[in-house]
Amino acid sequence: MKVGLLGLLGLGLGASGHTLAHADTYVKESSMTPTTYVKKSTAGAMYNLSISSSKVTFSSKTHYLSNYPNTTWEATKKLYEKKSDGVTYLYYYVTSKSGKVSGWIWNGYLKTGATYATVYAQAKSELGKSYSYGATGPSSFDCSGLTQYVYKKAADKTLPRTAQSQYNAYTHVSKSNLEKGDLAFFGTSTGSITHVGMYIGNGKMLDAQDDGVITEAISAPWWHVVGYARPETLAE
Repeated sequence: MKVGLLGLLGLGLGASGHTLAHADTYVKESSMTPTTYVKKSTAGAMYNLSISSSKVTFSSKTHYLSNYPNTTWEATKKLYEKKSDGVTYLYYYVTSKSGKVSGWIWNGYLKTGATYATVYAQAKSELGKSYSYGATGPSSFDCSGLTQYVYKKAADKTLPRTAQSQYNAYTHVSKSNLEKGDLAFFGTSTGSITHVGMYIGNGKMLDAQDDGVITEAISAPWWHVVGYARPETLAE
């Protein structure tokens, strides 16, 4: 395996309570389907990691996971590493959705999911782009093309293509139970949905309409709300 110096996130005490040794046995590394994760707790620190021959070596701490409370991580590789006591640990190679931080992290410090902060940041970056019927990005969007694009980019989640199919696919929620990141649907009935936007709080949504990608009130007089749905429960 190629010798390299990589960042390691989250090493320290594992579920068994053992402290990881400075040099442990490399077992296997492989690619994995890109999957999003968020922190399970603030525990964990970044380390430098080097792999040489059959050994994995950890050096001094560089950063702490607590410095990234609203970060969504995308795992693209996994590595199995055996400690001197015979216990095998699983690590993921993760990159923050902003692309600024990457490294290996013990899987026990993560849980699947995405943060609202990451989803909103992706949606906000599309503001001002033009509307085009049938467009799915990245330079222009229609309403469901925008929500589909944002969730795929920010959370590795593939939404159905149309507003109607997005409404049909996910758990419906009431207005009183709306959470940021939920989708608001508009039309003449639940069986005839013609528009969708993403709820961003305070009665507002971010959506693609004739004026392009904008933020506006859900209760605007030109929209008739017919329901809401939650494609994913997002971490705050």
